Amino acid sequence: MPRVSQDHLDARRRQILDGARTCFARYGYEGATVRRLEEATGLSRGAIFHHFRDKESLFLALAEDDARRMADVVSREGLVQVMRDLITGGEADERPADWLGTRLEVSRRLRTDPEFRAHWAQRSAQLTTATRERLERQREAGNLRDDVPVPVLASYLELVLEGVVSHLAMGLPADDLEPVLDVVEESVRRFRRG
Repeated sequence: MPRVSQDHLDARRRQILDGARTCFARYGYEGATVRRLEEATGLSRGAIFHHFRDKESLFLALAEDDARRMADVVSREGLVQVMRDLITGGEADERPADWLGTRLEVSRRLRTDPEFRAHWAQRSAQLTTATRERLERQREAGNLRDDVPVPVLASYLELVLEGVVSHLAMGLPADDLEPVLDVVEESVRRFRRG
């Protein structure tokens, strides 16, 4: 029997994560049944659970994948850009509605599932770390206000992100949020006279 290449395994894993993201976004964690996961990924349960131990580990891997993607955007462009991507549609290869759905499920499960909260606590620092590192780089470049500690600015931006996520989750219009995000971005920048 021929061995399967690592590239093939990675592509299959990506296929599963992308399909699962759509499924979890549409149906929530509880509603994402194995049958729905099979339909969304185009794969059998055997193929899905060959790569992931169970639905919980699949969801955690998906949440980690999305957190990693968000951290990459934060590192390059800042946390406000993550918020802009959520409200405008993001990059061509991203599906922000599904990304938002995963974020909402993570938030809900953090409130209602102590075991998930314990698992997630070990992994959630990635976004905070990326945000703080970006803010430190901006401060060193002279672009960030220096009268507020970086951890406070990072917490502020993370709270705004949660507010944007809640706003979108309630189905409220997003077309008026761009100017709000402009204000948020200006509020952390260094004030320059003249």
